[in-house]
Amino acid sequence: MTDTDKGESPLAKSTRAFQERAEQAGPAAGAGYTIIGAIIVCGGLGYAIDRWRGTAPWFLVGGLLLGIVVGMWELAKTVWHK
Repeated sequence: MTDTDKGESPLAKSTRAFQERAEQAGPAAGAGYTIIGAIIVCGGLGYAIDRWRGTAPWFLVGGLLLGIVVGMWELAKTVWHK
């Protein structure tokens, strides 16, 4: 037992451990939201341009591909952050 564990209830230990893990997972969760957001935004813009110009589905496909690339780029920046 360490000095910080003495007299600490199991619930308090568990809560502290959960908080530490949640703080460590923050960047990964943010990268996941970035991927989804980039795909939705770029795909939505592509869909809107297709509706406006009547060129379905080409801008939608391009927007989705661009969203995937942008999302993966942001994920890579998070993973390989120095």
